[in-house]
Amino acid sequence: MPTPSLARRERHALCDLALVLGEDAPTLCDGWTAKDLVVHLLVRETRPLGAAGIVLPALAGLTDRAVARLARRDFAVLVERLRDPGLTPFALPPVERLANTLEYVVHHEDLRRGQPGWEPRALSLRDDDRLWRAVRLAGGALVRPAGVPVRIRRPGAEGAVTLRRGDDPVTIEGRPTEVALFLSGRAEVRGLRFDGPPASVARLQDADLGG
Repeated sequence: MPTPSLARRERHALCDLALVLGEDAPTLCDGWTAKDLVVHLLVRETRPLGAAGIVLPALAGLTDRAVARLARRDFAVLVERLRDPGLTPFALPPVERLANTLEYVVHHEDLRRGQPGWEPRALSLRDDDRLWRAVRLAGGALVRPAGVPVRIRRPGAEGAVTLRRGDDPVTIEGRPTEVALFLSGRAEVRGLRFDGPPASVARLQDADLGG
């Protein structure tokens, strides 16, 4: 039997942790509890019209209504629905890898790192490679709000990946999970190194990243 994708395994790990922590557990997403996070992910995957407001502010009312309807349901039921959402485009392996790898790694960490005493976890080398590919694909959009040239590099790697072109770029060096979280706008990261013009580094670190 083939090994489930990283996205699928992160989905299941998030669901397991959500049940252990409970619906009121805090997350790294401002003001969101574990239940808010689960509802957000369900709307994104199972409510196409409701999900439109996630990316199009003009349709935010549709998202708000979809969220309100789901939020009235029992937390455990919602978690199990998220664990196995059924036939959605996200269940197709190519779509799952493209759209859910970064999404579920980051949101699993949102739940993990929202708790006191969290520590970074080590992914396998293969999973690090998978996550790095996802970061490379999404990174250009994620760093756009900073308005500065950005490159990323894994520790020990000779070359860097350009996310946004330009002179005198900022280079972020760190493990794939930490880079993914930083580029997604999370401050709870460890072990990142920033090289480049101080003003550009400051602008990047102060930017509202995440697309």
